[in-house]
Amino acid sequence: MDYSWYMSMKRTNVYADPEDLAIIKDAAKRRGISEAEIIRQGIHLAAMANRVWDEPLFSRTFEGPGRTLSKSEVRDTVAEAARRETGSGSGSAA
Repeated sequence: MDYSWYMSMKRTNVYADPEDLAIIKDAAKRRGISEAEIIRQGIHLAAMANRVWDEPLFSRTFEGPGRTLSKSEVRDTVAEAARRETGSGSGSAA
C-alpha cells in the first residue's frame, strides 16, 4: 500500500530487533520497495489488529434450541422463512 498519497505521515522512532531488520532489508530488496514501506505495512497491520470497533461484528442474535441443528432442520427453517418472505403458503422452496 502506498501511504504517501493517502495521508500525511508522522515520524517516530522505534527499537527493533537486528534480526528482524535484516529480514526486512532482504524482503525490501527482493520486492523492490523500501524498508520503510514494509515497516509502514507492519504498523498498519498492528493498528488494524488492535482496533476497537464501534459495533460488534455480529450485532443480531437469534434464539434457538441451544444445540446444533441437523441439516434437515436448517433446510426446513430456511424453506419456511423463504415461504413467509414470498407469501406462498405451500410448496417447497427451490
